[in-house]
Amino acid sequence: MEDVHLAVIGAGQAGLATAWAANRRGVRPLVLEAADRPGGSWPHYYDSLALFSPARFSSLPGHAMPGDPERYPGRDEVVDYLRDYAARLDADLRCGKRVVRVDRDGDVFVLATADGSRVRAAAVVAATGGFARPHRPALPGLEGFTGTVLHAAEYRSPEPFAGQRVVVVGGGNSGVQIAAELARVARVSLATRAPVAWANQRPLGRDVHWWLVRSGLDAAPVRRVWERGPVLVNDDGRYRGAFASGNPDRRELFTRLEGGKAVWDDGTVEEVDTVLLATGYRPALDYLSPTGALDSHGRPPHRGGISAAVPGLGYVGLEFQRSFSSATLRGVGRDARHVVRRLLAGARR
Repeated sequence: MEDVHLAVIGAGQAGLATAWAANRRGVRPLVLEAADRPGGSWPHYYDSLALFSPARFSSLPGHAMPGDPERYPGRDEVVDYLRDYAARLDADLRCGKRVVRVDRDGDVFVLATADGSRVRAAAVVAATGGFARPHRPALPGLEGFTGTVLHAAEYRSPEPFAGQRVVVVGGGNSGVQIAAELARVARVSLATRAPVAWANQRPLGRDVHWWLVRSGLDAAPVRRVWERGPVLVNDDGRYRGAFASGNPDRRELFTRLEGGKAVWDDGTVEEVDTVLLATGYRPALDYLSPTGALDSHGRPPHRGGISAAVPGLGYVGLEFQRSFSSATLRGVGRDARHVVRRLLAGARR
């Protein structure tokens, strides 16, 4: 069985930032990626996805995203950037290696992959994000809905929904973006529990991320503030304009689904073809269960990305791991440096 100092699970933005942080400390990590190429979940997002942060604030450490720093890169640009970034790293990057189980063997970890290979590691960073575990809330009648139900993780483009009645559930950036795109070919409602909270994308001529970084809020440990407040949707006017047209419209979340119909809070009942859930993701970490790292809900108790349950185990890319931007391209590098420094210090004791 092969022995390594640091194993990183996942070669998306979080895993690649972790490998860079390890390089900075003189360690060449082993990076195990389930897909046949690096890039994490980015190649699987919907075709028209565009970042809500400009390229200037959407780069991993050590290599800026090329091109106009004020533009908002699309999905394929991000994929190309991540693959170029991976090629620049001093890492043993192995694709097609899905980690299916991690065990403890004394003071080390044993990682098993789907193809039967096994590796021992003194320290492990789980950087697999949540795309493989889309959150499907328990909405009234959803299980018995006779139309189509899909998650945003399964959405690619609007053409298959032409002429349909579609309800998008979830008022974050992705839900708004998908609803506006679908409205070009379908009759669409965005169903949310609270009104959409619009945020000016460029206040006083500067992108909102410029203000977040300059003010320090981008890196501040303000989880409770952000969680208690409304979900903000960054907009330069396009999406508000789309909703002002009446298609898409925004409605209170339906009371229930009955067969192929939605029952709205005003008592209106109408046929619906598709319910699309833009309801986020949960950490995809089932492979860590044998270590005892997860609680009864499958969540990883941690302090700033360092496991609170298992020594030598860390995380990068969790939402609100250390700050508002922890799960973003601009935030994972900061968290990766912190986690790698702590883990490597512990592994040398």
